[in-house]
Amino acid sequence: MKTIILSIAVVLVCVVLLGVKVLFIKGARFPSGHVGHSEALRRRGIGCASGDHGEKGTGR
Repeated sequence: MKTIILSIAVVLVCVVLLGVKVLFIKGARFPSGHVGHSEALRRRGIGCASGDHGEKGTGR
């Protein structure tokens, strides 16, 4: 029983720490995890695997 309670507590602490900015700053949002929204990946020419985001001339 102690292990379950400790596990739940650790997960809750992790969620709170990951969401500190979103939870406590007005207007803050989680960063997008989508490949198409990453400037660094676009500069390297890495795109979405589905290829349906309007890229022209990819041949797919």
